[in-house]
Amino acid sequence: MSRLLFQGVEGAADQSESLKAASSGKKRRARVADKLREECGVVAIHGHADAARMAYLGLYALQHRGQESAGIATADGHHLANIKGMGLVSEIFTDEVLQKLPGQMAIGHTRYSTTGDSALLNAQPIRVDSTKGLIAIAHNGNLVNLGTVRTKLERDGAYFQTTSDSEIIVQLIAHSKAGSLVDAIADSLRQVEGAFSIVMMTRDRVFAARDPRGFRPLSMGRIKNQDGPDTIVFASETCAFDLLRAEYERDVLPGELVMVTEDGVTSRQYATGVPQSSCVFEHVYFARPDSRIFGRWVQESRDQMGRQLARESGVPADVIVPVPDSGVTAALGYAEESGIPFRFGLIRNHYVGRTFIEPEQRVRDFGVRLKLNPVHNLLEGKRVVLIDDSIIRGTTSRKIVRMVRGAGAKEVHLRISCPPTISPCFYGVDTPSKKELIAANNSVEEIRRFIEADSLAYLSLEGLLKSCDGSEHNGYCTACYTGNYPTAWVDVDEILPATASA
Repeated sequence: MSRLLFQGVEGAADQSESLKAASSGKKRRARVADKLREECGVVAIHGHADAARMAYLGLYALQHRGQESAGIATADGHHLANIKGMGLVSEIFTDEVLQKLPGQMAIGHTRYSTTGDSALLNAQPIRVDSTKGLIAIAHNGNLVNLGTVRTKLERDGAYFQTTSDSEIIVQLIAHSKAGSLVDAIADSLRQVEGAFSIVMMTRDRVFAARDPRGFRPLSMGRIKNQDGPDTIVFASETCAFDLLRAEYERDVLPGELVMVTEDGVTSRQYATGVPQSSCVFEHVYFARPDSRIFGRWVQESRDQMGRQLARESGVPADVIVPVPDSGVTAALGYAEESGIPFRFGLIRNHYVGRTFIEPEQRVRDFGVRLKLNPVHNLLEGKRVVLIDDSIIRGTTSRKIVRMVRGAGAKEVHLRISCPPTISPCFYGVDTPSKKELIAANNSVEEIRRFIEADSLAYLSLEGLLKSCDGSEHNGYCTACYTGNYPTAWVDVDEILPATASA
């Protein structure tokens, strides 16, 4: 059963349930998977009679970006309410719960923590009552100067309700000396460094903004209403627009602050002159393939990654097999470019929950076998090329290679549709520390021996950037592959990988 935190109209919420949730959240964080974890997903709705339900549907489409907690805040021009809980969107927001969220405006958030504890007190949207009025915020990304800013705010009398870096932005707004709310938001966003795509809401307005480098995606859509003003929608990925039947209009620009009121949409550029460094891993893994990210379709990028991988590191084989689901699109591109047949040689069990009962007598590699099962007649006696999106620690890759070989494959060649991950990310991705990244401490040949594959090859950095660059000519952050961070400095002591706080 999911825990709920209801922040009503009149007072701050009781934090006791949040604090109790921290211990169970930390236990859940201790189970570390061999994948980079999605950051968060945000959605905002302005001008819809059932805004809470629309936000719910938007979050449902963004569930892949975070499965730890979710929340929705709504406003009706006079009041602002907020409900959030631990668990999946569908577990938290029943019809009964949604009825407690009236209003024509809403913002929503689904979370996988990258800073702050995994607990209900850090679930978003975060609501703060300040001299600027009630403000709710939902944030995707990480701030890299939060230690310095938080210390300054606390000296100025700020009281923090959470351990999340997202609250810092609201506290900066609350303590800003700017005359208007819009000026206060712009002033606050200029003071923080790092990655943020945010949606905010007051009693009568919705705001959306991206950091000046555009690390994280955020798009604006429109639902045309025949009998009134159009509904304006913001979401981390455009796949949410499809479910809402909204038309994609444009991306929120890096360094742009958008405000939506009953009078329409206005925009201001609060920061300029900073090179774009959007997260390339959104195209490699995070985003759904049916989304348009940074102005480019993810499906197209991943198809090109697979084709380029085949050109760079083709190997004689009988069958191309994706590691589902993240390797499917790249594997299709690889198969078409190489002329080798594509087959679903590994079947994923989509009904594996977050907890399960293990057998009394432990089965080798049980966790992977619970999620994936080999199709023996497609693999037996075959030279197999396995396509996956990344190798982080290498332990899961080794288990999958063993599984395919155990199903009778004659050869197993692993191909990865991105370069070796050698550095942690401090911009909103839950990355292991450098000592846990297998590629940071081992050569490709050493990794090949560890995972027990007949051969191993990664897509080159040049090949990745070529695959993700179309007419958009985006500038991408590749720090996880190069160790070259786009920000001037990274406060490593403050921005630890989430696993380290468990």
